[in-house]
Amino acid sequence: MRQIFLDTETTGLSPDNGDRVIEIACVELFNRKPTGNNRHYYVNPGRDSHEEALKVHGITSEFLKDKPAFEAVAEDLLAYLAGADVLVHNAPFDVGFLNKELSLLGRPTFVSQVGQVIDTLAMAKDLFPGKRNSLDALCDRLEVDRSGRTLHGALLDAELLADVYINMTRGQDALLIEPTTKESAGPAMESVDLRSFTLTVPAASEQELAAHEDLLKQLDKASGGKTVWRLAA
Repeated sequence: MRQIFLDTETTGLSPDNGDRVIEIACVELFNRKPTGNNRHYYVNPGRDSHEEALKVHGITSEFLKDKPAFEAVAEDLLAYLAGADVLVHNAPFDVGFLNKELSLLGRPTFVSQVGQVIDTLAMAKDLFPGKRNSLDALCDRLEVDRSGRTLHGALLDAELLADVYINMTRGQDALLIEPTTKESAGPAMESVDLRSFTLTVPAASEQELAAHEDLLKQLDKASGGKTVWRLAA
């Protein structure tokens, strides 16, 4: 399974108001292992960054003046991403900017040219409801070292996101089971007819029943008499 962790930096917050992409980074994992086959581009947007955006990424117009335009890197980027699952933290933001850049070139949407886009922010919100799920917060929660992150940079952020994702989904390693063949399968297991067994179900003692009833009363009191088992009785 080929996964690309993608991040961008931009001149501001609104592609519809003329803001542009200035940095794109992609970090590749294959079967959840880093390959080193990454991509990193600085892009000359043809305009200055907003002051607030500059405080975030620190990428100046002076630094970008000799960098290629998006058009010059688009073909290589799309060829690299073709068919892969692309994982982005707060995907609507980055994908919105990439869609705008592609539309200016008369190209199809970003999503139509990759396998699928997965929003890791949405994943984090499902896993950690009610908590802060910024990349920094996830790094701290999942013990991913972010000591080198003083300013936002697309390449470092993409690398951190890959680490965060692996930590968020670590339990999935156990699900990666290779299919067996006749040659690799072990000796056949003898089937057992479970109908020949009688299962004993012990009854609760009076003390256990009383403790259970007490717990139900406490739950009923805490809910203001709205527990389902009371209403259905």
